[in-house]
Amino acid sequence: MTKVTSHIIARSDDAVGHLTLDRPEALNALRIDMLDDIAAVLDAWRVDPTVRVLLLDGAGERGFCAGGDVRALHATILAGRHHEARAYFRREYAVDAAVAESPVPVVAVMDGVTMGGGLGLAGHATVRVVTERSRVAMPETRIGFTPDVGGSWLLARAPGRLGEHLALAAVTMDGADAIHAGLADHYVPTERLGLLHDDLVALATAGVDPLDAQAVHAVALRHATVPPPSALAARQERVDRCYDAPTVPAVVERLRAEAAAGDEAAGAEADALETLSPTAVTVALAAVRSARALPDLRSALAQEYGLVAWFVDTRPDLVEGIRAQLVDKDRTPAWSPPTLADVDPGLGAHALAYVPAEPLWG
Repeated sequence: MTKVTSHIIARSDDAVGHLTLDRPEALNALRIDMLDDIAAVLDAWRVDPTVRVLLLDGAGERGFCAGGDVRALHATILAGRHHEARAYFRREYAVDAAVAESPVPVVAVMDGVTMGGGLGLAGHATVRVVTERSRVAMPETRIGFTPDVGGSWLLARAPGRLGEHLALAAVTMDGADAIHAGLADHYVPTERLGLLHDDLVALATAGVDPLDAQAVHAVALRHATVPPPSALAARQERVDRCYDAPTVPAVVERLRAEAAAGDEAAGAEADALETLSPTAVTVALAAVRSARALPDLRSALAQEYGLVAWFVDTRPDLVEGIRAQLVDKDRTPAWSPPTLADVDPGLGAHALAYVPAEPLWG
């Protein structure tokens, strides 16, 4: 069976359900119609006894998925259709949960750009593969937003204080960094991805029962190589010292102290943090730390849904950040409030307490 829509290709041949995001001209950014189609395919495959492994990948060589279609989100919010924006996130989070809860093992290939909503799809898969071309990030603070799609759940479980670092600074990782941070499992060179697919077919058709996560990991390991050194791992100690601070201004202060001691990269990081939305980095810090105490992914998604609804319904920075980065591309956002010193100390807690008009699960 092959299902082709305007932006996905789904085929279930040889016991492998292979779903490809097919919008390469937009780095496979997720529109709501794509999410509807993905949801329908996942619903069908979870009860199809002939489908024993799922494979997620993206069309083109530039990326698996750059995230959600934030240009469309920008237009929707500007038009005052906040209910439509919230509906997009409800659909997206339901798809992310479906990947995480799939009774069929899911292999996600994060080749090229995998950011935001792309990591929401791939990061919760059973087996997460990166390549030498992978560029992985939760870059939401760059557009005046907060990590979502279960990103706070993933980041909260990264080693030490990497979760805060990756969330606040919107760091772009390579494949080695993503493995170190716990956002990926195996480093498979692109030249071996075809062989990986063939061996997944062989496994799925071999009649092995049960076909569990361990068996699928073993296939990926067969094609994996040792990743290069991780730059993220190399700065782990400094990250832990600085991002353990209680507030974002305190994080910046600690980075400045590291810079004064000779770490130029820490100074550049502090400079970058002060250009981002003060609201976004404050909420991102609160979100990751709150997610550490949550019991499961669904709880984290529910918390994130409250936060994104708060941004959509009440804050100007999301629209302004998208405008500055992706619409007008002037890279000069006018944040409100404009500086970290202007942020109410209780802002993070206030955002976490927001109750959306519609529940996420219901």
